[in-house]
Amino acid sequence: MIAERIAWVAADPAALRVLELAHKVADTPTTLLVTGETGTGKDHLARLVHELGSRRDAPYLKIDCASLPQELVESELFGHERGAFTGAVERKLGRLELAGGGTIVLDEVAALAPSIQSKLLRVLEERSFERLGGTETLRIEARLVALTNADLAKAVATGRFREDLYFRLNVLTLTVPALRERPADILPLAEHLLARLAPVHGRPDALLVDEAQRMLLAYAWPGNVRELKNVIERALIFAKGSAIGPEDFPESVRAVSSGAVVRLRSLEEIEREAIQATLEATRYKISKAAEILGISRKTLLDKRKKYGLD
Repeated sequence: MIAERIAWVAADPAALRVLELAHKVADTPTTLLVTGETGTGKDHLARLVHELGSRRDAPYLKIDCASLPQELVESELFGHERGAFTGAVERKLGRLELAGGGTIVLDEVAALAPSIQSKLLRVLEERSFERLGGTETLRIEARLVALTNADLAKAVATGRFREDLYFRLNVLTLTVPALRERPADILPLAEHLLARLAPVHGRPDALLVDEAQRMLLAYAWPGNVRELKNVIERALIFAKGSAIGPEDFPESVRAVSSGAVVRLRSLEEIEREAIQATLEATRYKISKAAEILGISRKTLLDKRKKYGLD
């Protein structure tokens, strides 16, 4: 299904329910919390909500709270005045200011440091803020959307997340179901991703043969939609012709569908395999591989070093 410029593929009742809720909350100014496992499409859903609402022509700005150093997260969010800290040689406007009447997305909000959680709470309560090192109080017109794959209630219980901030965020919540919980979406998503990626790789006539489709349906997709996108792109790169068969997919996907006994692996092993396959498929183009994996370039370089994938 298409909403404005953003596609939300929904054939499964679980996905259709999320789409229905996205329409309902699109035009409300209330802060939105989007939860779900890694790779389910939380950012995609946030962008869909933005496009569905009256803010669609205003900026859509995102801050990665997990990959940026916390001092940079604070500066990116609030901006700073000249001389606010070492290296602040000129005034910088933060996302809260630059967004105007648009949308600000806080990706992995659970990663915020306690000091920034406190400041964010004030922003949500008073709809105002000051730049770092400044005294002028500025009003906020933008809508805030927080994304997380963490259990915030558990983070509150362990003291890692402010309870008052949790309740401020948890007014409107959309949960993106894991791909295994929306099985009717697997093939429509695969076809959608194939149609989008095939021209990029010079394979506009590419198609999934029946055996490949049955294989995709049999797999559990622990990495969700992001993993599906990765294996579709890998298959496009390794396929010898227009017909994409099971042999063009990673061993982990083929083994499960063939009924083979698969050795249980740690998350690190799975992550290493996914990174290695993506690096090979992109011929070690770091920026492209990072985009496919849904992580920052710096994070990919760190993980490449960690796993010895030189």
